[in-house]
Amino acid sequence: MKTVLYIAASPRGQMSQSGKLAERYLASRQAIDPDVRVDRLDLWAADLPDFDGDKAAAKMTFFGVGEMDATRQSAWDQIVEITRRFTEADEYVLSVPMWNGGIPYKLKQYIDIITQPGLLFGFDPENGYSGLLRGKEARVFYTAGVYAPGAPAKYGADHHSTYLGWWLDFIGVTEVETVRFQPSLLTADPAGDQERALDRAANLTRQPA
Repeated sequence: MKTVLYIAASPRGQMSQSGKLAERYLASRQAIDPDVRVDRLDLWAADLPDFDGDKAAAKMTFFGVGEMDATRQSAWDQIVEITRRFTEADEYVLSVPMWNGGIPYKLKQYIDIITQPGLLFGFDPENGYSGLLRGKEARVFYTAGVYAPGAPAKYGADHHSTYLGWWLDFIGVTEVETVRFQPSLLTADPAGDQERALDRAANLTRQPA
């Protein structure tokens, strides 16, 4: 049984435009493959710990800075447990609204918690960073109220799809498909544009191998 981890980055629940796209995709995905398991992670309801001094110190031991004492090990074990839910999934679905040109801070917090050496990436002084995930897929749904690709700079800049695309590649997720509903507000036909985006989301579904 394949597991899809749905990471909801919007706090708006059923009003979220990116969430509607993700839900349309998941409904289509489960209609084709009823055995797929969907694990839903609402970042706004999750108990995400601060990436504090002990966790940062534990991380740095992997780069040869300091030692993994009992306090740091306890902090690291918490990170490992949170990350396991992510690494055990076969596919990632992310609903990501644009916030101030970037991603919502809860998603950034989650990324900062799980993106750790030996868990999601490796490092070699000569060859640099390398992603550790293999065979994973991602479907990412981007929305923005005013910004649109190619729009004049006065309507904003895109640091959320560029950052998230970089991060997925960084950890080894290279099979990524995206759907954009941008803009969702500054458009002559919001309802029509939304429906077309929903259709694109549904059409990302593939027949299971």
